[in-house]
Amino acid sequence: MYPDPSRRRRFGLLDAMIITAVLGFLAFLWHRVSGVLVYRWDWGFLPQVMVRRTEGGIWVPNTLLEGFLTTIRLSLWSMLIASLLGVALGLMATRKRLLPRLTTLAYVGVIRNVPPLVFMFVFYFFISSQMMPLLGLDGWVRGLGPAGRQAINLLLGPPEIFENLMAGLLSIAMFEAAYIAVIVRAGILSVPAAQIEAARSVGLRPFQTFRLVTFPLVLQAITPPLTNQFILLVKDSSIVSLISVQELTFAGTEIANSTQRRFEAYLAVAALYFILCFALSRISARMERRARLRT
Repeated sequence: MYPDPSRRRRFGLLDAMIITAVLGFLAFLWHRVSGVLVYRWDWGFLPQVMVRRTEGGIWVPNTLLEGFLTTIRLSLWSMLIASLLGVALGLMATRKRLLPRLTTLAYVGVIRNVPPLVFMFVFYFFISSQMMPLLGLDGWVRGLGPAGRQAINLLLGPPEIFENLMAGLLSIAMFEAAYIAVIVRAGILSVPAAQIEAARSVGLRPFQTFRLVTFPLVLQAITPPLTNQFILLVKDSSIVSLISVQELTFAGTEIANSTQRRFEAYLAVAALYFILCFALSRISARMERRARLRT
């Protein structure tokens, strides 16, 4: 049973005690680490790697912030492609025909039992390395004018590594689509048969039944697990750094090596990942509350 979304939340004594205990534990942990780890913290380099000033006096993103923006772009495009592919596979898994169900079962079975790192290497070296040259993407990007290259940089990332960006994007999307397919299938199967029969009894056509009855119920059921999967997708996007895609983890590694401030660099990377994932979780919570109010 869901809690009443209109009920006002109160901050009680138990909440204060839990927060105090957590802060006390963090302070104790920091004290113990500081006593063992002899390290001089220096955060002075952080503003310089976040933004830089051009010769024209304009502030633009520097290495770390540019990597953060690349991670956002990769995550958004991967979410879109993974959602489309996952929904298609989820619908195929609920069909009565054997071939669509076996196709989805084989795809999901292979992907879910392979680590993402291994899948990335297999896709990049054995599939992408053969597919991208056949498509001629590198030559197409090289032939673009300044406006086209700027559009690619804005929408996806640096044009110089366009093939790597596409390979990383597709590998993440294909990997996450297997999990989304399972979520969509479970959401479709969770719709009570009585609801569909009632819609048909009042004269609704199949598409109207799906749009007015099935889809709202499925959307309400799959929103929380889908948001969790999207957050995992953002964190899984860090593996594309292994194929030289200059996203957040890759940028953090470069900064850590060049400045020799490894702890500060990776803590800054962790903070940016936290901001992105926390924002997604809050958006999901708001969408879930609105869905409950409508029902």
